[in-house]
Amino acid sequence: MRLALYQPDIAQNTGTILRLCACLGVAVDVIGPTGFDMSDRALKRAALDYLDHVDLTRHTSFSDFMQARMASEASSERGRLVLLTAHAETPHYRFGFRASDTLMLGRESAGVPEAVHAQADARITIPMRPGLRSLNVAVSAAIALGEALRQTGGYPEHASD
Repeated sequence: MRLALYQPDIAQNTGTILRLCACLGVAVDVIGPTGFDMSDRALKRAALDYLDHVDLTRHTSFSDFMQARMASEASSERGRLVLLTAHAETPHYRFGFRASDTLMLGRESAGVPEAVHAQADARITIPMRPGLRSLNVAVSAAIALGEALRQTGGYPEHASD
């Protein structure tokens, strides 16, 4: 399982997501351009001492990300690109996740453009009360990733006491 961030705007949210993925053993793709400095120094400030524990791949653009996906995955084993969006009908808990899926989250300020929507294999949403706009992107990542890992048995083994 992987988590992809499309052109994130806020370093602190990206840092929180990197920490989440480090703890859960989930690889992360950050698709640029970002709204902040993506240097190791800046990311270490945002992700604290967890940056060395996450499998992070940086992509200069969405097309670079898609080319990397196609090049690195055998077509018979290619995972789906699952977009989290407020504009989907399928709730995340009703979606059948696979261990090979990449969950993608959009920009905090604008989500993803229609061209990216069109490339997604599936679109899911986290149900919310009517009249409320959206959750924080890091909170959304945790909710969806938690359900995906639960369904696929992908949580790290719990250390026995």
